[in-house]
Amino acid sequence: MRPTLVALSLLAGLAPVAHAEVSTLSDAFTQGSTKLDFNLRYEYVEQDNILKDADAFTLRTRLTYSTAPLHGLSGLVEFEDSRNVFGVDDYNDGNGSRPGYSVIADPNTTELDQFLLRYQRDTGPVKLDIKGGRQVIVFDNQRFVGHVGWRQDRQTFDGVTLMVSPLDGLDLNYGYISQRNRIFAEAKDVNANDHLINAGYKLPFGKLSGYGYLLDDEDMDDQIDTWGLRFAGDTALGESKLSYQLEWATQEKDTAAGMSFDADYYLLEAGYSIFGLTAKLGYEVLGSDSGQYGFSTPLATLHKFNGWADQFLTTPNEGLADLYLSVGGKLLSGSWAVIYHDFEADESSDGISDLGSEWDLSYSTKLAKHYTLGAKYAAYDAGDTKVDTDKFWLWASAAF
Repeated sequence: MRPTLVALSLLAGLAPVAHAEVSTLSDAFTQGSTKLDFNLRYEYVEQDNILKDADAFTLRTRLTYSTAPLHGLSGLVEFEDSRNVFGVDDYNDGNGSRPGYSVIADPNTTELDQFLLRYQRDTGPVKLDIKGGRQVIVFDNQRFVGHVGWRQDRQTFDGVTLMVSPLDGLDLNYGYISQRNRIFAEAKDVNANDHLINAGYKLPFGKLSGYGYLLDDEDMDDQIDTWGLRFAGDTALGESKLSYQLEWATQEKDTAAGMSFDADYYLLEAGYSIFGLTAKLGYEVLGSDSGQYGFSTPLATLHKFNGWADQFLTTPNEGLADLYLSVGGKLLSGSWAVIYHDFEADESSDGISDLGSEWDLSYSTKLAKHYTLGAKYAAYDAGDTKVDTDKFWLWASAAF
């Protein structure tokens, strides 16, 4: 961290950020901002196996303080606490507690969620943004790099990120990660030597992105290199709207045992919105290397993809082909969604071809600006592997 802080201090001598609010160090602290948010959630899991049904009532509290910028420099510190409440804690938290129960990955923890120093510079069309320390990192739709914000203890990273925008619409990003702070408190954090490259250019009808994510898990001594292209956007058609996503990536994994695997990824999705309703049809494939390895996205917000029952947080060796259809809209000042997934193996092996199907339903609504209520349900029907799984959530959140 020391070289990073020195570099940021030197950069502060350049042109200040365009909207610098303060001129003294004292003002930077006294005119900073504080945020506080809570997420109270009940989760229930039932699986057709020997594990006991799990249920958990948890409360996540997050407190964030940001200084006002001084000559482009600012700081942020954020604490996060997740606790069981109301005595409802019959579940395996993912770290081995209560192994006879199904997993609900919300361990009790109090953590330093973010702690960073930031430098921003805006001189007309050229923009610069550097962050050093523990931070949230998100690229594109979080399929490859995200914060796993659905879990109570979200994912952050220790490292440095750099964003340069040399002209309007073009963003060039680089990130270095020395530690992955995962969703299981500190028990399963990963020492890393990761390099993240992402470039995006905004066009009138969408955003074109190119990326390279070079991941080195120093604890397992595994390396995963992924290179890809993505295009996503939407186009107005009178009173309706057409949306689309196209993506392709190729991946190579080298293991500590000297083995090497290759797999490809692609996504095709089209959506249509009219009269407050949106329907989407998509096909996502996480490819396989001859049934021996499945395309992996270890830094992703995985809950967002391939069904909310979280049956494919690790891609099977046979790979995964997910054909999905979703319909959603507005109802009583809130939003609802119904999603269906049909899962197949990309390359069948050992009699495994049908990977099951899933229905997902959700409804959430905002109340009085600061509050949100929601409910969600996932029902997974097993195929040639896994077991039938049902999950249900109720939550109430508040943000100030």
